[in-house]
Amino acid sequence: MITLMLTRSYIDPEKRCGQTRTENNMNYKAEYDRWMSNVLVPDLIDELKGMDDAAIEDAFYRDLAFGTGGLRGVIGAGTNRVNIYTIAKASQGLADYVNKNFPEGERSIAISHDSRIKSDVFARVAAGVFAANGINAHIYTELMPTPCLSYAVRALKCSAGIMVTASHNPSKYNGYKVYGADGCQITTEAADAVTAEIEKLDIFEDVKMGDFNEYLDTAGSVSIKYISDQIYTDFVEEVKKQSLLGPDDEIDRNVAIVYSPLNGTGLKPVTRTLKETGFTNITVVKEQEQPDGNFPTCPYPNPEIREAMQLGIEYARKNNADLLLATDPDCDRVGIAVKDRNGEYVLLTGNQTGCLLIDYVCSQRVKNDTMPKDPIVVKTIVSTDLADQIAESYGAKVTPIDTFEQSVEMVASGRAEATINSELVYADYMKNNPDAPLKVVASTEDVAITAIPVSKGQQNLVDALNKAIDELREDGTLGELSVKYFDVDVTVLPE
Repeated sequence: MITLMLTRSYIDPEKRCGQTRTENNMNYKAEYDRWMSNVLVPDLIDELKGMDDAAIEDAFYRDLAFGTGGLRGVIGAGTNRVNIYTIAKASQGLADYVNKNFPEGERSIAISHDSRIKSDVFARVAAGVFAANGINAHIYTELMPTPCLSYAVRALKCSAGIMVTASHNPSKYNGYKVYGADGCQITTEAADAVTAEIEKLDIFEDVKMGDFNEYLDTAGSVSIKYISDQIYTDFVEEVKKQSLLGPDDEIDRNVAIVYSPLNGTGLKPVTRTLKETGFTNITVVKEQEQPDGNFPTCPYPNPEIREAMQLGIEYARKNNADLLLATDPDCDRVGIAVKDRNGEYVLLTGNQTGCLLIDYVCSQRVKNDTMPKDPIVVKTIVSTDLADQIAESYGAKVTPIDTFEQSVEMVASGRAEATINSELVYADYMKNNPDAPLKVVASTEDVAITAIPVSKGQQNLVDALNKAIDELREDGTLGELSVKYFDVDVTVLPE
């Protein structure tokens, strides 16, 4: 059974922890005074000393909210900010959760971070907290994307994983994503349990802080260890295996690709994967090539918006590129731009990319006689109904879901082989064959790179989408869904 899921994660406001401004209005000054007495970090001390009353209130009126997406906030001093103390407190809460729910001797947490300001510092602080609580920590030697963190959790059989990132938010933000032992972002139930542990803690009195260097590669029962390069290589190899090309398929691997990591983590893994699969005609956007948490060329590094893609589009025009790809700072979100029929570069929406994936995956499985019995496409209720039309044209059943947790449950229960999600990376559960080698379930980003080749003679990806729509229109199943559900320039779609 195949499952392809089109969705976007979110944090339910009712499931977040954190006090409102009204509830905590009388306490913020007292908490500020406590920080003035306890903080030892010079830059935080300077920031605290320079705060006026309004700044004090905003920084201390509540604790940072924690939910299924972890925590996220502005970098700075205060309980409502991301700093080593709030990161350590969250890490202590996660450590307490792991110690309560996993047997002694089997407790470990994998760690990665992106290019954001202080991400490397926060990752080391978290590792020290875990080690001080008797939990082995596995940390990458350099910044690595979220999908690599998810893979490491499973490959190393960890109890949990954390990714220090604020995804595609502006540079003043940072944050902390938490992953379960299955490599998936934690469910609401797990987030509530971690939140309960965090809320028990005093930020200065109850957090065990361990020195990173003292625990690094120690011979004792608890240590911090660097994740080997082999884990990263294994991840890349598993991503490459997701290709659905048949032995007789011929594609043009010399297509001109412009790629931008938007100053994030994607440069090495994306270009390596492309090159090792034969796509070597790659131009990287120079100004956005190297990691830089200030994101100097795109203040809002979300590759789904045109402003972040503008420099890449200029490169694409200059190089007459067939495809423009860009990934967000933690490389779990992709932006795609291709030429339309008028030769202008247009961004594909998430719905368009998802529909291309469904059509390509199904068509390749039919072509190669690998379509399983009773195939299923899973999508959220907010995804385009065009996905239904494409799936049904291949005899696949469409199952709508209305919560993120439902998709996780379907995979974990064995009712689905895999899921594809626009923001999160999942484990590929092989329920009936638990000893099978680990496989990566590619996110939309990975599949978009490895599973939508431009065939010889095919002008561009927009034409591929148009072709799929034309075929559906011919047999009367499409109607006006493309116009209704695609919020794009009508020139991209068939007239």
